[in-house]
Amino acid sequence: MSTHGGHGHGQGPGDHGEHDRGEHDHSEHDRGEHNHEHPHAPIDDLAGYRPESLLLEQALRELLIEHGVLTASDIQRQIDQTESRTPVLGAQIVARAWRDAAFRHALLDEAKPALGTAFALDLANTPELTVLENTAQVHHVVCCTLCSCYPRNILGIPPAWYKSREYRSRVVIEPRAVLREFGTDLPPEREIRVVDSTADMRYLVIPLRPAGTEGWDEARLAALVTRDSMIGVAQVLPPA
Repeated sequence: MSTHGGHGHGQGPGDHGEHDRGEHDHSEHDRGEHNHEHPHAPIDDLAGYRPESLLLEQALRELLIEHGVLTASDIQRQIDQTESRTPVLGAQIVARAWRDAAFRHALLDEAKPALGTAFALDLANTPELTVLENTAQVHHVVCCTLCSCYPRNILGIPPAWYKSREYRSRVVIEPRAVLREFGTDLPPEREIRVVDSTADMRYLVIPLRPAGTEGWDEARLAALVTRDSMIGVAQVLPPA
């Protein structure tokens, strides 16, 4: 197992909102095996929260409203906006990258400017975004080892399993086994790199384009792309 960069999180392992800047990239994990059916069993989203964390969040919200920093309507509007996002935008980005080599290169080089130009996205006040491309040689999979950092502007709300302690702890140790549980059985010679999303850096995976899609337009390609494939736990299946 090789590691690139330091994590730099200054907090403990509990479930919390965001954490400090850092990145680590694990390569070629393939030890161990743990089998259970996919889709994963429902996970209680509150299971990792301590009661004092919920009380702190409520107190902070009330304090911001009391001092006129935000209104209850502002908070609800942001909640509604966040919950309305879906992985559809991410699928459109992947489809464009598959068809347009210039866009793909720009996206891999500097994702935010490329998305601002091609999709008119305003990402100025959002965390940095790195786009990674899966190939026949290297497969990337994304996690957040300490909480649930995720490119919500592009993929919407993270799935419950992504936030679970089981996924966050196991995927960095035995990613090949975890991927098998999602139905992703990679050739042994394909390198697996696990990247750790943080408060300052989010990741989007461009899945390997399936064979049999040559000449397809963006809409048809986008329909093949799933949320899980953009996290890296699944591959895009070839057309039936």
